[in-house]
Amino acid sequence: MEWELLAGLSPEERDSLLALARRRRYARNEIIFHQGDPAETLHLIESGRVSVRVTTPRGDVATLAVLGSGDFFGEMALITPPPARTATIVALEPTETVIIHRDAFQDIRSRSPEVNEVLAAALATQVKRLTSHLLEALFVPVQTRVFRRLLALGDVYAEGTTDLVIPLSQDDIAALAGATRPTVNSVLKDAERSLMIALGRGRIEVRDIEELRRRARS
Repeated sequence: MEWELLAGLSPEERDSLLALARRRRYARNEIIFHQGDPAETLHLIESGRVSVRVTTPRGDVATLAVLGSGDFFGEMALITPPPARTATIVALEPTETVIIHRDAFQDIRSRSPEVNEVLAAALATQVKRLTSHLLEALFVPVQTRVFRRLLALGDVYAEGTTDLVIPLSQDDIAALAGATRPTVNSVLKDAERSLMIALGRGRIEVRDIEELRRRARS
């Protein structure tokens, strides 16, 4: 597996960092860590998919992102002193991650300052993701936001076949798009009538990916 996060490292630096890592497998629906837990590890996703969820002050649970192979989470753990986890991570299916502990990262960082590029890349990715979502929430129509989230999820769930099924509920899509469920339901029903998607219980099948791409650009 090639993680884009480690692309700025030399082969030697990459190998040294991964030599200090350990692997862990998680079952479907297993919680990898909770929001508020001590932050001590960075996770690189080897296989599987996870959801990033937060609990609002009212007790509602919102899904912020779905991540797959090649992605990462827990990057704030690389900052000292370690903060608490800002989200709950749940394995959506059998998942394997490569775990780098903060102490191991600091050890190799002291010997190879170039590894700081990993931290810079991680934080830059997070800032870019949050900025993009904020701008969308402020200036992009909800219909376009829904289609963009479906397109992004299509990348996560693509398996190299013509059948593209996203096994998430409309509540999940609403949370990802920053919209209410009734509004998202209306958008998805309209897309289904145009034969772009097909709705099922807890799943969305994308039938016309090119049309989805076109609408996501609107």
